[in-house]
Amino acid sequence: MKVSYQWLQEYLDLDVAPQDLAEKIARTSVDINDVYSLSDGLKKIVVGEVVQCENHPDSDHLHVCQVDVGEEEPIQIVCGAPNVQEGKKVIVALHGARIADNQKIKRGKIRGVESNGMLCALQEIGFSDKIAPKDYEDGIYFLPDDAKNGDPVFKYLGMDDTVIDTDVTPNRGDMLSIYGNVNDIAAFYGLKSHFKEVAIKEEGTEKTADLLQAEIADTKIAPTYKLRVIKGVKIAESPLWLQIRLWNSGIRPVNNVVDVTNYILLKYGQPLHSYDYDQLSGKNFGVRHANEGEKFVTLDGDEQTLKANDIVVTVDNQPVALAGTMGGEGTAVSDDTTTVALEAAIFDPVMVRKQARRLDLHSESSMRFERGINPATVETALNEAAEMIKELAGGTITAGIVTGSEAPAVDTPIKLSLAKINHVLGTSLTMEQVTDIFDRLAFAYTVDGDDQLTVIAPARRWDISLAADLYEEIARIYGYDNLPSTLPTMTRNRGGLTPRQRFIRASRHDLEGMGLTQAISYSLTTVEKAKQFQIKPLAEPMKLDFPMSSDHVATRMNIVSGLLNDIAYNVARNVDNVALYEEGRVFLPMGDERPVEQEHLAAAVTGQMVANSWNKKDQPVDFFQLKGIVERYLKNMGIAGKVAYVPTSDRPEMHPGRTADIMVDDQLVGFIGQVHPQTAKEYKIPETYVFELNLELLLTAPKIENEYTPISKYPSITRDIALLVDDEVENATIVEAIKQKGGAYLKDIHLFDVYAGSHLPAGKKSLAYTLTYQDNKGTLTEDQVNAAFDKVTAYLQDKIDAEIR
Repeated sequence: MKVSYQWLQEYLDLDVAPQDLAEKIARTSVDINDVYSLSDGLKKIVVGEVVQCENHPDSDHLHVCQVDVGEEEPIQIVCGAPNVQEGKKVIVALHGARIADNQKIKRGKIRGVESNGMLCALQEIGFSDKIAPKDYEDGIYFLPDDAKNGDPVFKYLGMDDTVIDTDVTPNRGDMLSIYGNVNDIAAFYGLKSHFKEVAIKEEGTEKTADLLQAEIADTKIAPTYKLRVIKGVKIAESPLWLQIRLWNSGIRPVNNVVDVTNYILLKYGQPLHSYDYDQLSGKNFGVRHANEGEKFVTLDGDEQTLKANDIVVTVDNQPVALAGTMGGEGTAVSDDTTTVALEAAIFDPVMVRKQARRLDLHSESSMRFERGINPATVETALNEAAEMIKELAGGTITAGIVTGSEAPAVDTPIKLSLAKINHVLGTSLTMEQVTDIFDRLAFAYTVDGDDQLTVIAPARRWDISLAADLYEEIARIYGYDNLPSTLPTMTRNRGGLTPRQRFIRASRHDLEGMGLTQAISYSLTTVEKAKQFQIKPLAEPMKLDFPMSSDHVATRMNIVSGLLNDIAYNVARNVDNVALYEEGRVFLPMGDERPVEQEHLAAAVTGQMVANSWNKKDQPVDFFQLKGIVERYLKNMGIAGKVAYVPTSDRPEMHPGRTADIMVDDQLVGFIGQVHPQTAKEYKIPETYVFELNLELLLTAPKIENEYTPISKYPSITRDIALLVDDEVENATIVEAIKQKGGAYLKDIHLFDVYAGSHLPAGKKSLAYTLTYQDNKGTLTEDQVNAAFDKVTAYLQDKIDAEIR
């Protein structure tokens, strides 16, 4: 909230600089975004009076003005504003002046005519388009007739005021009003508040109840709903003092009726809404849930399509406003309005928040309804607004208030113990110090003996309901700086990582060591991408009720889709060689229960993992290169079980001929392969290979303990074998067969040649292996190696029908 320092001074005898006050608020109440004045950075901007205005001799839209700026002679200024006229007091930027955006004004000639300054619109001296009055959108601003020529303009426009822009947390909705700020500042400075309420004077004999009725069927959505009527009003521009209050608070002045409702909103934190009574379709007000698909045109002219969870204010069951959010175009106060129906209410904060967020209609009113409204000042704000409208717009206030519902203002009694207060805060406060704090907060209390007291938290502080809340109030008013500093009591436990943490950290280091770069992608994605690339497919992901965007509506059930988004981002920026991995959690829905969170590890590679070189051919990544990374990773992690890669065509997002499930002891732990070309096209990426592993299963899998094995000092012996086998026979099958009959001395099996084509029978291929034999305790003999090699040969012929070449 933008808090005016001068407005605060009306109710408090402040003797501190605005910057010091802001610093105190930040340390005691709420955060501060900024402290500024609208005049910051401006100079030599004064009041001027246009004493003569003539058309420019060489232009059909420029005017040559003689302007009295309090000097001996008027100065000549060329102005292009369409509304410039003689006799008006205007804003003048003199030669050498600094205006908005640090622009400097200099003397010059405009189409041959000398100009010694500039006549300014409000926007040109720093006002934003959001707060500058619409009546002056296309021209310069006119100052009051009593403004003195030559005086700086800042005091006439409230630009000499200092604005403290507070960042109010959701629990301190009371600080979204001058009333709440005054109470808080008075408490921590120990000041007496002079807050003023304006009493209402009902002079009309006509009863409000004869003009309107209100009936709230569901008091949950509108716990309090009240109406008043002011007849015979005349819509006009608000007085300057009221406009200054509004634009210094970041609100655009509109007219004397709407401005009063916004002024009361700022003063009490109570949103109000004004209706043109004559535009209402009936007399019976209500509040209800919107009908699914119901249409409604809001004040901004946009047609809204409502849902059943939205809430609307109705007249004869027809919507006239989005409750707590925005009024309707058809019943808005206009220049022709003569009778005003004024509404003050409390609406359900959760429903207002959801409605404003869904429709993207966040307003000053919705911000306050979302954080809570003081039930004790609803009627006070309504009465004061009616009285102000009568004073500024004329008219008569009808007798009485129409009440559709009314939630009582309930104070909350809370019992405290002095000993517990001191124990929690680490202080040595006396009962007199504690009661003094509650006196400053204006909280009633009763003292029971030397240690006990009962504090009454007033309805205006609806954030206080527990003893812990009062401990916080005592601490902040006493001063956080005054609380003693103590070291926490700690046990002397030896630090270290858990086995799970060590495994995850080692996984990251291992993949980075193999040339992959860590990526961190969003845990939220689209429903379609969440359902892709699952290790064990599930039906639907967990969806958010109120997603931030259409691309982040569901929790991920895989990591690969996020990595493919990262690859697409890089490829779109001409980064063709990308090798990424990510370790993180996926969220697997379990019906009505809380979803299961699993730790997964995934990688995605496209292009080349080894950069181009003069002495090496280009070698794009392929299935086997990525498979080698997975094999090395599983070996480095000490996975003791049998690892197998089983071809599969059951994964629709993966290439059916280049995809395999990863099995450890016949348990599915992940998959590896090429992304299906159609899926790659949808992601706008080139040929890409991926894998994903369920780390939860790998964490619990049996591990090989680290052991030292000395390198043999005895020579090795190798044997080569070439096999003619069917095309369907896999390398893994042959390697497993060789291991079974290789004997204790077989140390390594290396495939060094694969051939298929001419000179071989159809449907056959040739695979050539080198088998390495070595004994750690002695030198092998030819007979020992030949005997072991013959067993392998015989087994291959018998087991897989291999022909030895």
